[in-house]
This record gives sequence, structure tokens and C-alpha cells, in this order.
Amino acid sequence: VVTAGGRVLAVTGVSDTVQGALDRAYAGVATVSFDGAFHRTDIGFRALNQPREGLSYADAGVDIDAGNRLVDLIKPIVKATRRAGTDSDIGGFGGVFDLKATGYKDPVLVSATDGVGTKLKIAHETRVHDTVGVDLVAMQVNDIIVQGAEPLFFLDYYACGHLDVEATRDFVRGVADGCVQAGCALIGGETAEMPGLYAAGEYDVAGFAVGAVERSEILPRMDDIDSGDVLVGLASSGIHSNGFSLVRKVVERAGLSFDSVCPWTDGQTVGQALLTPTRIYVKPLLPLVRRRLVKAMAHITGGGFTDNVPRVLPKNVCAEIDAQSWELPPVFRWVKRAGNIAADEMARTFNCGIGMVLVVAPGDVDDVLTTLAEGGEQAYVIGRINAANEANQGTATTINTDAW
Repeated sequence: VVTAGGRVLAVTGVSDTVQGALDRAYAGVATVSFDGAFHRTDIGFRALNQPREGLSYADAGVDIDAGNRLVDLIKPIVKATRRAGTDSDIGGFGGVFDLKATGYKDPVLVSATDGVGTKLKIAHETRVHDTVGVDLVAMQVNDIIVQGAEPLFFLDYYACGHLDVEATRDFVRGVADGCVQAGCALIGGETAEMPGLYAAGEYDVAGFAVGAVERSEILPRMDDIDSGDVLVGLASSGIHSNGFSLVRKVVERAGLSFDSVCPWTDGQTVGQALLTPTRIYVKPLLPLVRRRLVKAMAHITGGGFTDNVPRVLPKNVCAEIDAQSWELPPVFRWVKRAGNIAADEMARTFNCGIGMVLVVAPGDVDDVLTTLAEGGEQAYVIGRINAANEANQGTATTINTDAW
């Protein structure tokens, strides 16, 4: 290069970004060399310092306004669950409950927490959200009543990627329905909108409940359970909220979808039938607890009879359940046949038509059955407590499963 001075070359860089173009331009400048060569090092950098538009929480996918709209929508729904001990509105930092207002003299608190499992997948696909709200409450309060406790209050947790206000409102409506059935108050909860964590239209839920029981009425009374005691079973409303990973596999193998016509009941789709909410047993059972007519209760959830009944038995006895004592409901007959599921697998996976098992003294059975019938429950004598040997102590066996 021959020059008498001055600006003699212009170097241009091309890229998709300003930073990239600058890098290429200055890389080109670095290849130019002659005596007296000089170049500025500040050209173009001002463009990198241009102010950018500010981000908001909504830009990240979290809609605070939608959350506030949801709170306004569900306030009257939640208010319908109020009971003695509650008078606070939702939206505060915590739920308040006045235990003294319940009238217990020597109370012991009992808590439970659970979810709904993969039954939620059916709710997602069918866009029916209220029934799983009932399920969520049922899973907690049925666990609390088996301790002899009255459910007092409930809190729910709802997590999603994007808040669908109407779907969430429907879910909370179901939760409130379940709380009314159980006689407990919905005093709070959490709605968590977490973009990127859940697929569109999907959510997960969890619940937490607290109940109270007089110290003298806590169940099970294991020291009172003896050979000759009778097992009373309360009918379930269907599959309830356990075993749906297997049920969904059976539906898939049968070549059905949740929109298909239901093969085991008339007038419903497969999804509608499977979303039948879990039965809540609290109100029919509380009078039996307070009259000391029940020695123990087992909520039949995951693990079926095989795993749940032993949880309330002392080691010196075992339970024998007779599958001929009640008729296997149509949904279970279809699942067993369509999935080619062994009877023993049915008994340790599903409730098989019995959602709650009571241990009752022989002399109290008629009184218990009458009280349950008056409370709208269908109940059966389904087995007995036997003396155990070393091999079967504290176990539950289901016999005559060929009837299924």
C-alpha cells in the first residue's frame, strides 16, 4: 500500500449480529499491515450499548393477573366449605383454624398427604377436571378417618406450566365438593405456574389434610383385635385413585381411547367412566367410631387387600377375605379380562369393589351394617380374623378369587 496519509481503507464485516459483524471487521483489520498503519478501536461498539426492552414476569410465562382472576373466581366456591373453626378468607399467607371451636376435650391431630396419581392423565386428555378434585380430597380424608379422626381442614397444591383459569377453577370446585362431603374446610392452597416444567394442558396436584380425634378414640385398637372378629367391607364407587398406570395400559392394549364407548357400562365414554370420583366414607363412619363399634379400619388403596389390611393388624392374627362375599364390579371384570390379569394381581393392585374394610366384634356386626345402610353405604361381611401361625402372622389372604 502506497499512501500519503489519511483514511485509505474501509473494512466491513457481515454477520447475523452486530457483535459478530464487529468481530469479523476487526479480524479483517488485523490482516492489514504497512508502515504507519493505524486504526481506531472504538468504532461500532456504541451499537452494542443500545438499551433493550425490559422483561416482565409475563414475558417469562407467568401471568400474575390470571392468578388473581382465579382467586376471585374460587372465593365463593371455597366459602361454601366453611365449618366451625374457620372464618378466614383465602389469599392470606396462611390458613387459620381454631381447634377450640370444635369442642374436642383431649384432641390428637392426624395429618395426611397424597396425590391422585396417573388418573390425572385421563383428566388431561378428556379436559374434565372437577372429578379429580374430589379424588384428591378423598385420598386424604379416607386415610384420616381410619385413624378415627374427623377431617377438619384441607389445603391443595396445583402445579402447571401455564395457568388455565377455567380448568383450575373446575378442579378447585371438585376439591370444594369433596370437602363438603367430608365436612372439612378448604382453608388454603398453592397454585404454581412453572413454564417449561409441564406440557401444555397438563398439571399435577397434591393435597394435605388435618383431622382430630379424642385420644381415647384413636384407631386401630390393636389390643382389642382377636380371632373371630368380622371383616365388613364398604362398596367402592369404582377404581378410585390407584392402579391407573395399569388401567391405562389395559385400555391401550384393548385398542380403545378415552373417547371410546365404554364397554362395561352404558351411556358413558371410557374416560367418563374411569373418572368416577373416589367415594368419601367420613360421614357414615364417624358415628361408628364415636360409639366404639369399630376396632380398626383399612382404606383400600395401592396394594389392595394384600398390603393395606395388614397395616391395622397385630402380629398374633391374620385376615381372611372371601372374594365370593360380594360381586366384582363390571369395571374390574373388564380390566381383568382385557388385561389378562391374574386374580392375585387384582387383589394386590385394586380395591376390587371394596374401598374400606372394618374390623368389628361379632356382636356388633348387625348394628354396624344397619348404621351404614342408614348412611347410604352398601356394606358386606367379607371375611374374618383368624389366629395366626408363624407363617401368616399379620397377613391378609383373599380366598375364592376364582369367583372373579
